[in-house]
Amino acid sequence: MEIYDNYSLKGLNTFGIDVKARRILFLRGSTLDEPFRFLYDVEELLKSDFREHPYMVIGEGSNLVFTKDYEGSLIKIGEAVFHGGDEGGYKYLTVGARMLTDEVVRLSVGYKYYGMENLSAIPGNIGAAVVQNVGAYGVELKDLVETVDAVDLLSGDQRSFSAAECAFGYRTSLFKQQAGRWLIWRVKLRFSKEFKPILTYKALADELQRRGIGDPSQQQVRDVVTELRWSKLPRPEEYGSAGSFFKNPVVDEATATALKKEYPDMPVYPGNKLSAGWLIDQCGWKGKTMGRAGVWPKQALVLYNTGGCSGEEVVVLARVVQEDVKRKFGVALDPEAIIV
Repeated sequence: MEIYDNYSLKGLNTFGIDVKARRILFLRGSTLDEPFRFLYDVEELLKSDFREHPYMVIGEGSNLVFTKDYEGSLIKIGEAVFHGGDEGGYKYLTVGARMLTDEVVRLSVGYKYYGMENLSAIPGNIGAAVVQNVGAYGVELKDLVETVDAVDLLSGDQRSFSAAECAFGYRTSLFKQQAGRWLIWRVKLRFSKEFKPILTYKALADELQRRGIGDPSQQQVRDVVTELRWSKLPRPEEYGSAGSFFKNPVVDEATATALKKEYPDMPVYPGNKLSAGWLIDQCGWKGKTMGRAGVWPKQALVLYNTGGCSGEEVVVLARVVQEDVKRKFGVALDPEAIIV
């Protein structure tokens, strides 16, 4: 385990916010040569004084907005490995939590493990994706999780959670609800042996149809999803962001019906889920800036760093956007990004 004090986090959060952590602890990942190396570092971690201060486990920082220096300890896992297998009617990949989510998708496509291709180009690592239950283009990670292995940072106990025990919900899980308790270190994902493209998301189906692809392959779905995402989102090497900043709000049926009557063009998804991006766009925020924070011109759901932005500026912009949506539509927007 490596420990550093007064550590810059500018390169450890995708918003590119220039803050520091009082301390950061890098845990080594397990490798094929040293499968228990991570657990040795966890033992060392549990003997340290990290719990005497605020602490947080971080991945790639793709969903974090730091509003000031972090006066506690950050815990980050090192490299990750994977292995695959064929059990019964399914195929499985077991991956270390540090592995990038898009890298897991790439592996699944390469090995012809089916079901994860719609999650292409999502930033961050797979451990954080489990915490958030990421989703895109009609698929959520919960649809693929078989088990999640985690360490209880309060007791030091190791535990393997079934998908049901993870308490997955819309952009949430047990691990998010009990933030600070569980350190995820390994995830087992279940895949289909037969490819059946999931085309319930209209934008994806429409784009495939526009390209004349009537019976897409797994690789074609991945390619189109990747292109669709990057056509709407800022490139991380150019502008910092946390991707989708707000959750799509879910309202009761009466509210959805009334809003649809007043705004016939308003998208309403199953379960009375509304489009946060559409609501923000209707309030005139797409492409606007406030200070050094802005709303991305191609996707109103994304807040971004126009250059040298502070976390406070992001929070102020988010708050004004929320107030405008509430005033116009009577709908509350909750951040998907985590404000620290």
